[in-house]
Amino acid sequence: MTSDVSFTIKRNDQVGRYAVAGRDLKPGDLILTDLPFAYGPKADSPPLCLGCFAPVDCDTVCTKCSWPICSLECESLGAHYENECEVFAKAGVKFQPVEDPTDVSLQYECVTPLRVLLAKERDPTRWEEEVEVMEAHNDLRKTKPIWYFNQINIVDYLRGPCKLDRFAEDLIHTVCGILEINSFEARTPSGYLIRCLYPKFSTFSHDCVSNIHHTIDPGNYQVTVRATIDIPENSELFCSYTYSLWPTLVRRRFLKESKYFECKCARCQDKTELGTHLGTLKCSKCDNGVILSTDPLSDCCEWKCTHCEFKTSAVAVSKVYDVVQAEIDTIEMVSGAEGIERREAIYRKYRSVFHPKSAYMTMLRTALTQLYGRASGYTIDDLPDLLQERKVELCYQLLEVLDVVEPGLSRIRGITLYELHAPLIILARSQYSAGEIDKDQFKRKMEEARDILRQSVEILKNEVPSSHEGQLGVVAKEAYDNLQENFDILIETA
Repeated sequence: MTSDVSFTIKRNDQVGRYAVAGRDLKPGDLILTDLPFAYGPKADSPPLCLGCFAPVDCDTVCTKCSWPICSLECESLGAHYENECEVFAKAGVKFQPVEDPTDVSLQYECVTPLRVLLAKERDPTRWEEEVEVMEAHNDLRKTKPIWYFNQINIVDYLRGPCKLDRFAEDLIHTVCGILEINSFEARTPSGYLIRCLYPKFSTFSHDCVSNIHHTIDPGNYQVTVRATIDIPENSELFCSYTYSLWPTLVRRRFLKESKYFECKCARCQDKTELGTHLGTLKCSKCDNGVILSTDPLSDCCEWKCTHCEFKTSAVAVSKVYDVVQAEIDTIEMVSGAEGIERREAIYRKYRSVFHPKSAYMTMLRTALTQLYGRASGYTIDDLPDLLQERKVELCYQLLEVLDVVEPGLSRIRGITLYELHAPLIILARSQYSAGEIDKDQFKRKMEEARDILRQSVEILKNEVPSSHEGQLGVVAKEAYDNLQENFDILIETA
């Protein structure tokens, strides 16, 4: 057992290593900071600069190893220069450009595992104490297609063309497993996602309702972990390995396929997902029934209506999920007025299929709360009261779900609270001007908006300053300070 001031690492037969609070933790309390043991491109990566991870056209290459970089400055960055550069140069391994620079490059599969292997040689103590003990699930992965894929593209490539036969096959496979199961995504300054291996942070077990929040600094990729809610001493610390808004069938499928375990947390065991109904469908055969799983921990059980005899299968429900998710994915990058209109169209299309708070309605709300008020023709000052009310409605409906599955000081709650405050202020002014509310009611509504903005500031102040959320936090703080300073004047002169 190892311990720190804010957390303690323990071990049991069920999950192996896990972390518990070393003291009573309050929302926002710092739990740990951790530098990555290694970091680099994700699996299925397109060509990226091996120094800064910006997208590249493959025309500029390192003068030493001939692998892609975006500038000559990047070839001397430690991430590349101190790792694969010397190996590739010494072995004479050349990069084979892909026709489309946005396509997956199989040669990149070896880069991050190689960086872990080289870090093992540089810091054998940290490897033995913190990394080697990570779960790799080699016994399970040997039965999956990923094992053969890694054998060809990573193991054979490193031991063959790269001339690194000093690394045993089993060791390389273990490193691949450690990365697959334990690494975390981090956003680079250019916006691309890479993977980082954090030895301490990886001890935090999964739960579909996290009680911590983490940020990653794109400068050195240091992770900072804070409590999002009150956590009593000796209570387990949980982070979520999945997207929190996915329904149970999708989350459990992802965890089983990518992390090799079956989640049995309280949320997964509850057929209503703790009352959020993220996975619930409406019954098409009766007026008031909803369709729920008869066994939430099964991916092949019956799903039954609560009011009539209608029933279907988990397999059929999963197919519905996949169809709607695919439709949402097609507009993921569509912004502006078109982004609003196409999302609202999907929302109307499926509102008779899903429970109002279902995952897919909630995902659409998440995007719409941020598009209303920003898109051309839909800026916050352009929105008529009807659409201001729509934005408020969307925010409150989203918060109903987030308060359960992303409680406390979570990033998405901070963003949503920020999005909520402005239409509340605008509607309060409009209602007062129209004589619909008196001055006392106007003041109460303004106080409500001010408190919501204060909560947003409290959450977003812990984001990395250079990130979108960190910059939003600065804007929120300026708006709150201005509102607070001029509050009495705004009320008196309204």
